Amino acid sequence: MHERIVILDFGGQYSSLIARRVREAGAYSELLPYDADIKRIKGSALSGIILTGGPSSVNEHDTKECADEVFDLGVPVLGICYGMQYIAARFFGAVERMEKAETGIVKAGLNEHAVFMTHTDRVIAAPRDFEIIASTQLSPIAAFANDESRLYGVQFHPEVQAVADGIKIIKNFLKLLCGLSLDYSPKSLADGLIKDIALTVGSGRILGAFSGGVDSAVASVLAHKAVGDRLSCIFVDHGLLRKFEADEVMRFYHDELGINIIRVDARERFLKRLEGVVEPEAKRKIIGEEFIRVFEEEAKKLNADYLLQGTIYTDVIESGTKTAQTIKSHHNVGGLPEDIGFKGLVEPLRMLFKDEVRLLGESLGIPPALVWRQPFPGPGLAIRVLGEVTEEKLELVRQSDYILREEIKSAGLLKELFQYFTVFTGIKSVGVLGDKRTYDYALAIRAVHSKDAMTVEAAELPYPLLKRISSRILSEVKHVNRVVYDLTDKPPGTVEWE
Repeated sequence: MHERIVILDFGGQYSSLIARRVREAGAYSELLPYDADIKRIKGSALSGIILTGGPSSVNEHDTKECADEVFDLGVPVLGICYGMQYIAARFFGAVERMEKAETGIVKAGLNEHAVFMTHTDRVIAAPRDFEIIASTQLSPIAAFANDESRLYGVQFHPEVQAVADGIKIIKNFLKLLCGLSLDYSPKSLADGLIKDIALTVGSGRILGAFSGGVDSAVASVLAHKAVGDRLSCIFVDHGLLRKFEADEVMRFYHDELGINIIRVDARERFLKRLEGVVEPEAKRKIIGEEFIRVFEEEAKKLNADYLLQGTIYTDVIESGTKTAQTIKSHHNVGGLPEDIGFKGLVEPLRMLFKDEVRLLGESLGIPPALVWRQPFPGPGLAIRVLGEVTEEKLELVRQSDYILREEIKSAGLLKELFQYFTVFTGIKSVGVLGDKRTYDYALAIRAVHSKDAMTVEAAELPYPLLKRISSRILSEVKHVNRVVYDLTDKPPGTVEWE
């Protein structure tokens, strides 16, 4: 990278969104802990630094602090929310607790721009030589600037999509203050990632963890270009896949793309391990461990040294970092056992968001139909069956999910939706069928819009389509007598139910 923005994460709920918005604006961003070593921050091609929001107060005795040298690196520094308050306190301004929190969309600045606020502390005195450039009714100093010191701060959150001019503010910081050309694109990363893989592996062999989704597919294509026939991909049919999925994976990727994929039938093995398990995190960790054990066994047959995974940035964030709470362990991150039995992991997509992976995939020549296939979780249908996983429950989800996918395709909504699936809720309710009382299961439908899976909005599917899907599920899937639609956004929910 010839241009790089470092984002120091103070634990704010929107920290990853800042990283995402910077990349959308055309600059490569790297999210690091607030107390990262200064050498790591400086790295190479450092062009600017952003300090995120966070739950702490600068007036607390144990407040979170970054290295003092951050302000001596000669690059512009932008503080957002807590980051602004931190700059104010660090340079002898004043911050106080508010009597009333400022939340939601408010008007700020001379031109009454709409901004998004969520804070309980405010800056009441700017540091010396700082110009106040915006204020709100509750925050007399909503933004300030010191061009000589190249220090800037905004109390609001420009990274939140609800702010119309938010991306423009971020772009102005990057282009006008940091002087960036804004020419970053994931499409330009392929050559560098291929070289990195070749360097990491040397003369070794790679075992590819292949799920059939876009992440593992793109990772496998990169690895194949890096090491050729020293890559062998293992597709674990764990019995938790959608209807016809295992056959489709082999046909698409093995036959059409020519990737060496070995199909391992582990259905009985996984279901045995999941017997009696109801807690979501326990499911994920069991599946993650069993994946690795299968790969280890296959690796011994193939003399593989490294394990290739399609881990992306969202997986890393949600599985918990030093400053971000664990939301749920992804089977390829938080679900990994400590002793994985390989020399190391190869994760070329670890710092990319989902839509960046898709763009990279297109640049590698992967057919659009495969690149834009909807995401499917590694633990598969196990986290779409609430409670204990059984073959009977899995079959209900497979059949209903297949109906949903058929109807979504017929309605021409494939590219409009980020993800759509059905969920076995485990709830039974009373119904009527053929003048007889029934007491059967309720299934939920989930369909969402998203760019990066960090935030999602429940999709407003046309009512006639929902009625048609519901009618087909109730008539074609046995032991289901009720269908509900999930309208929950993320946050507060997550995409999957478990």
